[in-house]
Amino acid sequence: MWSIWAVTLIVIVAVLIKRLRSPLTALPGPLITSITSLWIKYQEFSANRRLCIHELHRKYGPVVRLSPNEVSFTSLEAIKEIYASGGSGYDRTELYSLFAQFGQKQDDVFDLGQRKRCFADRYSLTNIMRKDSMASIQENTAAFVRKCMDTSGTSVDVYVLLHCYALDCVTHFMFSPGGTHSLTKSKDFELMEELTYHNSLQKNLLAHYLPGLEPYFPTFLLPRLSPKSNQYVLDKVEEGLSADEYTLVRRLLSKDNGLHNIQVAAECKDHMAAGIDTTGDGLCFLMWELSQPHNRHVQERLHLEVKQVPADASLEDLPYLDAVVKEALRLAPPIPMSFPRYVPKGGRIIDGYHIPEGTIVSCQPYSVHRLNEKVFPYPDTFWPERWLEPDGANDRNRLFFAFSTGARGCTGKNLALVEMKILLRDVYSRFKTDVAPDMHGSMDIDDQIISARPKDQTCRLVFTPYE
Repeated sequence: MWSIWAVTLIVIVAVLIKRLRSPLTALPGPLITSITSLWIKYQEFSANRRLCIHELHRKYGPVVRLSPNEVSFTSLEAIKEIYASGGSGYDRTELYSLFAQFGQKQDDVFDLGQRKRCFADRYSLTNIMRKDSMASIQENTAAFVRKCMDTSGTSVDVYVLLHCYALDCVTHFMFSPGGTHSLTKSKDFELMEELTYHNSLQKNLLAHYLPGLEPYFPTFLLPRLSPKSNQYVLDKVEEGLSADEYTLVRRLLSKDNGLHNIQVAAECKDHMAAGIDTTGDGLCFLMWELSQPHNRHVQERLHLEVKQVPADASLEDLPYLDAVVKEALRLAPPIPMSFPRYVPKGGRIIDGYHIPEGTIVSCQPYSVHRLNEKVFPYPDTFWPERWLEPDGANDRNRLFFAFSTGARGCTGKNLALVEMKILLRDVYSRFKTDVAPDMHGSMDIDDQIISARPKDQTCRLVFTPYE
């Protein structure tokens, strides 16, 4: 019996000595993070990882050890090293396997080079701004505006409407003319509900950290399925060759890609899920911010700008609208959490520290945008005017990390920004918005596995038409 205890003690001491001799021990961070990863895993399961990391950076600075094998950074130099040209060898961690659809992992469908070539033309601003593509976005925007008009002067839950809008836009982009009309059709509305109203974090993390046990999990521990959305995507891929030329499904089905239909469906489902959450939640946080009484002057300035330009004016002719969108995404990026990567073979120097190969490194947009106060003074204040100042413009744009950066940055960035700007232009040229009297839900940022959303998944506003 004593021999068992002695062996156990020796093993524990050996592990502790090994970890305390690790190069990461010299990095700033709580002592417990040099010994075990259980502490940061607990923060993940309690949906507190983002805020916990943020507070650690406040206390320890731009470099923080999160576990014996994980480090977080907030500097521009770290962003460039990990994600941009210098970081081309930093592979994604297994966390991204949680985004697999139909059993197909992203990197099993395409390698990075293939992915860039395949999506470059479809997600280019030129393709998004073409007449037929823009017509779909305008049609969905008009449907949203009609909903606002129908409910003008009364309370309406824009969280619901904005997620319908995001779903309709992304599905038209992928499958036009076979996109959804969830703002007007109840059957399509069910797809939005299935994709939006779920709690994905803890169940997905269990599957991530205990993959060998997942087949034995009881049903209540398994991530919720989305059978209606899956069937919709599979059907649209089968019909894909009849879709419009500019659509994503046509590009994926082209012979030079050599993809099977199930692989095409996996890519489309991934883009659909990402598109509805990021655009829908981003717009929701933005309109909530604009509707605060202390931001009335921002809303009025935005109204004046979008009202004065011709209807066919380019979005580039609306600098204040661009500033409003950027500032909202700075404060509430749709994916505010860490983007984890593995340090390549041989290790790397990041922010002056040698980080061994295989270490998990990351930056999280929430902290990058709020802790670089020389670039973003008054970081917790919604202040769109900061983006109009010529001084420091380059630094602000380099540190704008809402869509990540580099080769693995957000593929749908251009589409998301165009969708957001067109909707905001058409809404705020016609309406004033205020927080509804019956709005009692929390709009705190609530982290999920893919993105963050308003905590209570409701945002009730009142739309008042301008005279």
